[in-house]
Amino acid sequence: MFRSLLISITCLASMAANAIEYQRPDVNSKLVGTMEYYQVNKGESLADIANKYDVGFLALMEANKGVDPFLPTPGTLLTVPTQLILPDVEREGIVINLAELRLYYFPQDDHDRMHVFPIGIGRVGRETPQMTTQVSQKIENPTWTPTANIRKEYREKHDIELPAVVPAGPENPLGEYAMRLSYGSGQYLIHGTNKDFGIGMRVSSGCIRMNPWDIEWLFPQVPEGTKVRVINQPLKQTVEPDGSLYVEVHQPLSKSEEQVGTHKSVKPTDLLLTSVEGDDTAENRLNSALFLQTGVPTELRRDI
Repeated sequence: MFRSLLISITCLASMAANAIEYQRPDVNSKLVGTMEYYQVNKGESLADIANKYDVGFLALMEANKGVDPFLPTPGTLLTVPTQLILPDVEREGIVINLAELRLYYFPQDDHDRMHVFPIGIGRVGRETPQMTTQVSQKIENPTWTPTANIRKEYREKHDIELPAVVPAGPENPLGEYAMRLSYGSGQYLIHGTNKDFGIGMRVSSGCIRMNPWDIEWLFPQVPEGTKVRVINQPLKQTVEPDGSLYVEVHQPLSKSEEQVGTHKSVKPTDLLLTSVEGDDTAENRLNSALFLQTGVPTELRRDI
């Protein structure tokens, strides 16, 4: 086991604090972090390695296409997606990008640092909606009140009769912490979990699920009233101060069961197409990134 790249000052990656911490870039930059690499040990799965680095399971799979997620060959060198492009949105409060299954936290009282977490989101048919809202309530040891539809689903699919209210404790799927988001007539939660899977995947009934150690760290940091934006940007791009052009392309979310497992195209912006026009190398790199959808930043060109 080794890391061939050391974490630089741009990606502090403080695992001991149960959060991946990055130094915020200048306003004219969106690229943060340093890519890391990991050599698989015998008996490890991608889920194990994703937890080591606090990155999402699907994000690790995207970055290492063709690697068996459950029995990766020992000695395989994995790309760990710890470098990223910030979404095209104001750097304030909590930003959740559904397409990349990540939650960004920009503390109001610290303009030098930011934090990034893997999350689970709503599955097909129970999608997490895009929204602009705020943290309306923080709840320690939350109870869970499953809806009538969820109780019916558990009864029909799992032969489990859920109680009207699940008390706090080890059987509660919300974990030990929850932050309530109000949107229209609905209520959504950013919460922990009592399960050992599902982070970095589409598994929830619409809420945003976090690793227990991540929500434990985030919960006391976020005051009530914190702005929350849920967006869906599978394509991110940036022109850095040195003139380099990068893109980061994620697999678009499936909108139906029929789309699950199929290749879904990502349309580049007109500005991006203009930026690579006439540069064969940049055009080829862009086409490759749009097709492969590895979820890691790809440099298309550099002006200096």
